[in-house]
Amino acid sequence: MENKLLLQAKIVNDSEYSTWFEELKTRYKKSQIKAAVKVNSELLEFYWSLGHDIAAKKAEQKWGSGIIERLSLDFKSAFPKQSGFSTTNLWYIKKWFVFYDNHKEKLHQLGGEFKKLFFSVPWRHHIDIMTKCKDIDEAIFYISETVSNNWSRKTLDDFMESNLYKSKGKALTNFKTTLPEIQGQLAQEVLKDPYNFDFMTMQPGYDERDFENALTHNITKMLLELGKGFAFVGRQVELVVSGTSYFIDMLFYHVRLKCYVVVELKVVPFMPEFAGKLNFYVTAVDKLLKQDDDKPTIGLLICKSKDNTKVEWSFDGLQKPLGVASYNTNIAKVKAALPTIEEIEKGLSENIYTEN
Repeated sequence: MENKLLLQAKIVNDSEYSTWFEELKTRYKKSQIKAAVKVNSELLEFYWSLGHDIAAKKAEQKWGSGIIERLSLDFKSAFPKQSGFSTTNLWYIKKWFVFYDNHKEKLHQLGGEFKKLFFSVPWRHHIDIMTKCKDIDEAIFYISETVSNNWSRKTLDDFMESNLYKSKGKALTNFKTTLPEIQGQLAQEVLKDPYNFDFMTMQPGYDERDFENALTHNITKMLLELGKGFAFVGRQVELVVSGTSYFIDMLFYHVRLKCYVVVELKVVPFMPEFAGKLNFYVTAVDKLLKQDDDKPTIGLLICKSKDNTKVEWSFDGLQKPLGVASYNTNIAKVKAALPTIEEIEKGLSENIYTEN
């Protein structure tokens, strides 16, 4: 018995066994994910065929306006342990099919790859996309983003609320003239305008240091807003040039673009001199930090607001890839320091009654 226990201990403590078991756990988790995806895909394909039948048979016209309620009761009777057959869900299934079937030519053009994406999105995600998107292009965008970024339903809703569809790839840049075509397209797609920092509540009169502190404190949410691929390197990163220290507000590395991203923060509208300073910082990072296998460093200025003409003219003649975007955030409501007329009158009345 003692020898058996010693043998078990030896096996458990063996590094090769531990490595093997970790691999087994990883493979098992992947198999669970694949099984869940397959179940979801099969369910969606059934919903799609059901929606098709309800629409094609013109069920309400053929059997009356209560047919969906009857169908719900029959499903629940036939499959009492299964969910998803409520009257509301059946109406969603029909609406979902009709929404996309009205654009079947466009979906056909996207091919089989999009079909795989489409049927891998969870059903509740589909409901949110279908009910909140204004058109098919917006819906296709959120389906693709959900799958590629593995968004939870809450994350999807947050990005839809902040209108990522309208902001992604919209930052004003000079990438067409400063980066190779493919790299420039990828970089353009990564940047947004505006950035939604509503997860922070700033006090009135906040300055750049307050803004930077708040973003750093909420770095996880900031990274989510920046988008997939950004890795935080540090804040106030020191760059020593000819014996003088310069400090970058925030430095990131983008694993997909394979380059550093210098982020400068301004709590005021864009001014032309900001572009020159950002250009200098990008040059310094290229000279001091960039490795041979890194792509050219990108500079991103996030400011309170911007005038496009001023930005474009500021970029003229600059050779480094730069982008400018604005941001949104919450401002705390602070009660006015001076009392209102009503408060003064109330105070006077109270004093009069007290004196009497």
